[in-house]
Amino acid sequence: MHALALLAPAAAVDALSDLLADELDALAVSIEDADAGSDAEQPLFDEPGVAAAGTWTHARVSALFADEARATAAAAAVAANGSGEVRVVAIAAVEDHDWVRLTQAQFGPSRIADGFWIVPTWSEVPSEARQVIRLDPGRAFGTGTHPTTRMCLRWIVEHRDAGVAWPRALDYGCGSGVLAIAASRFGAREVDAVDVDPAAVETTRANAIANGVVVRAGAPDIAAGRYALVVANILAAPLELLAPALAALVADGGDLVLSGILDRQADALRSAYAPWIALDAVAHDEGWALLAGRRTAKSCMA
Repeated sequence: MHALALLAPAAAVDALSDLLADELDALAVSIEDADAGSDAEQPLFDEPGVAAAGTWTHARVSALFADEARATAAAAAVAANGSGEVRVVAIAAVEDHDWVRLTQAQFGPSRIADGFWIVPTWSEVPSEARQVIRLDPGRAFGTGTHPTTRMCLRWIVEHRDAGVAWPRALDYGCGSGVLAIAASRFGAREVDAVDVDPAAVETTRANAIANGVVVRAGAPDIAAGRYALVVANILAAPLELLAPALAALVADGGDLVLSGILDRQADALRSAYAPWIALDAVAHDEGWALLAGRRTAKSCMA
């Protein structure tokens, strides 16, 4: 593979990215601050679904192509298409790696609770682990090591230890399926797992089989009826939009657990769900909050 590196002003980045991806067959396009490391660097932090606070003045755009010929042709097309604002910096060979596996290799076993560990399939099981979920995220999100996932897992374990059993449980936005598998292991008799990403559904099914549990995985439309436990570890913006739908899936006396929420976003999420379920921030980890609440008979009337 070969990478084409370009410099572009902020106003040209969107059109340039579209040209590379849609018309010039780039396998991937990434954008970085061309001023990184200098006094002109502009750190930007954003969340999907939320408008960015600004943009970089100068951007370095990198496009990955299958071979040198395609990268060279793309460079020529960009030069012919532009007005001199976009500059070709380099075309260079890129060593072919399995980037997914290289990224996954950074993650090792994660201790969730006393004796309970999430262990990637490429790692050895720790000697102190008594209960283990073996996990291969595949092309889906979720190694079990992120603070939002850890908090959800701990909540499930703590309620199992308190003797709670859920007739039905739903993992909404299942990713690798780790929360669905944990729910099945720790008290749920029937478990559904849903995601908009077909790769996540496929990965969840494979991980459930590998861990010897039964999980029905599919697109969000398979979620039906009411669940004694609904857990959703996604992001604040979609969680807010989904408030009526997720609340409607929680059975009378059932639990709703939400994660993927920054501490500063917790109050807004609590307000979004207040017409149906009173949520409390029951855990915090590295700037993230876990919200949980039980649907009471009074809230069911809302």
